[in-house]
Amino acid sequence: MLQRKFDEVVKSHFPNSMDAKDTSIHYLGKMQIEHKLDISKVLMATSVCSDDINVPSTTFFNVLFGPFIMGGLGGVPFAGQTGMTAFAHHIPDDGSAFIFYGPHIGVTLEGELGKMYRPRQENTGNSCGALMLALDRLHDENYRPILNDDDYQQMKLEESLLPYRADILSSDNPQKAITEATYDIIDKKIHEYLKTCKDEFPVDKVTLLGGIIINTDYGLDDYFDSRNFEVINVKEL
Repeated sequence: MLQRKFDEVVKSHFPNSMDAKDTSIHYLGKMQIEHKLDISKVLMATSVCSDDINVPSTTFFNVLFGPFIMGGLGGVPFAGQTGMTAFAHHIPDDGSAFIFYGPHIGVTLEGELGKMYRPRQENTGNSCGALMLALDRLHDENYRPILNDDDYQQMKLEESLLPYRADILSSDNPQKAITEATYDIIDKKIHEYLKTCKDEFPVDKVTLLGGIIINTDYGLDDYFDSRNFEVINVKEL
């Protein structure tokens, strides 16, 4: 019953989203049936937020090798070109690669975005914490992140979001808008690194699945709003 209620709430914000388990089944099936990929030889990389709440988000983790972790705060692929190269070098012989990427956002049963009830906590907390912190800071029109070694990822995340600041703050739902902007940043970086590192891949096919993870409640399935699914021939980039 509770899962059904969450389904209504989530789809009021993300009408095309799917239950995380259904997401895994759907896209693993497409990889096998439509693209003839051998799932037993697929290495998975993730560029999702380092938040612990995202670990059980999909059953991809239970089926594919890996994951090789590229993402840091917000899901931005902070592992960079070196990380993409290392991932390429770890792919099984005669196998292929799968990259699952995107930011995440919490939702409560009351429909509040950017919040969720975390395991064994009585009160709601931010999700994504890094993005909601960035949103709070972006409200100050004079704020500029200063890159430093002690908080590099958060500062770099906020710097990347500055070009989107006006659109985020003028949105009807800034929590959703900053998440959408972060997806755009991650998607561009993943494609950029693939193109730069294409010669490092010993295989032709790399599958990409990008979107937004929607965190629900403790013990319930999360959701995934897919924005990009493609099987790329990296040699043709």
